[in-house]
Amino acid sequence: MTLDSMANKPFPKIITIDGPAASGKSTLGKRLADELEYLFFDTGVMYRAVTWLALQDGLEIEDEDRITLLAEGTDIDVRAPSLDDGRQNDILADGRDITWQIRLPEVDANVSLVSSYGGVRDALTIQQRRIGQRGKVVMVGRDIGTVVLPDADLKIYLDASAEERARRRYHEQCERGEESDQAQILGAMRKRDKFDSTRAVAPLRAAPDAVIIFSDNMDADQVLHTALQLVHQRSL
Repeated sequence: MTLDSMANKPFPKIITIDGPAASGKSTLGKRLADELEYLFFDTGVMYRAVTWLALQDGLEIEDEDRITLLAEGTDIDVRAPSLDDGRQNDILADGRDITWQIRLPEVDANVSLVSSYGGVRDALTIQQRRIGQRGKVVMVGRDIGTVVLPDADLKIYLDASAEERARRRYHEQCERGEESDQAQILGAMRKRDKFDSTRAVAPLRAAPDAVIIFSDNMDADQVLHTALQLVHQRSL
C-alpha cells in the first residue's frame, strides 16, 4: 500500500507509537511521518535534552527536585530538520540548537533515571502535548498513547522480544564500527525493560485501544506496510 492509494481520504491527525527500547519505534515513526508528510517527534529527545542540560549545569542526576525545576523552566521544542546533517529533527532548548549534544554517551548513561522522575514527566508531558495537538504528527515514546495523548486518532504499540531487539542493536553497532557484545546488550535491555515497565510513574504498557505490532519476524518494510494499512483503515 502506498500513500497514493490512500489519496483524498482524511488521515488520522495524531498517531502515537509506543514500545520498549530498540523495538524500532523511531525507524517506523520516521518512515511513517515521511510517507504522510507529518512531523516526526520522538519524545525521548526531550528527556535527553533535560539530562544534557542538567549535566551541563553540574546538577546531581539524583537530585530530582532541581532537575524537575530545570524541566519546568526550559522551553523545549521539536521541529522539522533545518540542516541536512543526518538529524531527524531540530531539538531546541530555549531557542538553542542542541540536536547533537543530546546524543552524547553521558546522556545515554543517565537519561533513564531522569525520565523516571514524576515532576520531569509532568513538565515535559505538557510540552509534548502542546506539540502533538498541532496535528499532523507521528509521536514516538513509551507513554504517548497512555498518558501524553490518550485521545490520539491511532495508537500503535510496536513490540519485539528482548532477544530480537538485542540482535538488532548489536548489528547496528557493528555496522557503525563500534565494539559490541550481544550478551551485554541483552542484559542491559532486560534491565531497562524491567525498569520501564515497573516504574511508579507512567510505566511502559500498551494502551487498551492500541494496535500491537509484534515485529520479530518482520523487516522494516513489512512493519511500515502494516502501519500504513492501519492508517488506511482509520481513514475509511
